Amino acid sequence: MPKTILVTGSTDGIGLETARVLLSQGHRVLLHGRNPQKLADAEASLSAIPRAGHIESYLADLSNLAEVVTLAKAVSARHDRLDVLINNAGIFRTASPVTRDGLDVRFMVNTLAPYLLTQRLLPLLGDSGRVINLSSAAQASVNPEALAGNTRLTDDFTAYAQSKLALTMWSRSMGLALKDKGPAIIAVNPGSLLGSKMVKEGFGVAGGDIGIGADILTQAALSKDFADASGRYFDNDAGRFASPHADALDDRKLTDMVSLIDMLIAKHTPA
Repeated sequence: MPKTILVTGSTDGIGLETARVLLSQGHRVLLHGRNPQKLADAEASLSAIPRAGHIESYLADLSNLAEVVTLAKAVSARHDRLDVLINNAGIFRTASPVTRDGLDVRFMVNTLAPYLLTQRLLPLLGDSGRVINLSSAAQASVNPEALAGNTRLTDDFTAYAQSKLALTMWSRSMGLALKDKGPAIIAVNPGSLLGSKMVKEGFGVAGGDIGIGADILTQAALSKDFADASGRYFDNDAGRFASPHADALDDRKLTDMVSLIDMLIAKHTPA
């Protein structure tokens, strides 16, 4: 039976390729992007797939939590059920690393936005849905002051690695907390240095086959092998479920991290 799947950041790279695979299988895919032209181009390209599933497009800038809320409302207005949310959108290097709220844009887009979007869409996901969060092999202990915007991280890789660990930490915390009462929450490293725009711009290399990432995201979204994996981390470099950074296995650090994220969400999300 066709599934309804929202893929954030699906106008290029792994997100676009994942949408392509899902649509070719007949699923209903909700595309998301922040650039209107790129979103329109992606929809036009994907619509040409033979026997493609239904496509919808949603525009939102995930560096702005107000737009995250608007995105969740727009999806909820058109659907009473969402089978899978793939939080794929991410950012590594940017000329504007600080949001208008004074937060590092890597933490905003890679950590806070997917957390808020997931929270707002939980009613649609129910207890049989899945949330697949794009983690990374790059994970580094989070500086709470940097996450809160009180100090700046000047190195792009450091900011990215910290934001991805923060994402992995809340994925584990939320996944374990929900258990049978909500969707499975799974963090996935899709593969290191795959040929996405982020990798090309951030590291100056062509990167590997993005189909590797699209394949594991499709499996995580649909395969029964992931049905009972809530709170776990899948490392596609190793091809198996694995242990994330040690901080993600520390209950006290998990609690502190989620508390800080909740505080920041409450502070920077319009009523």
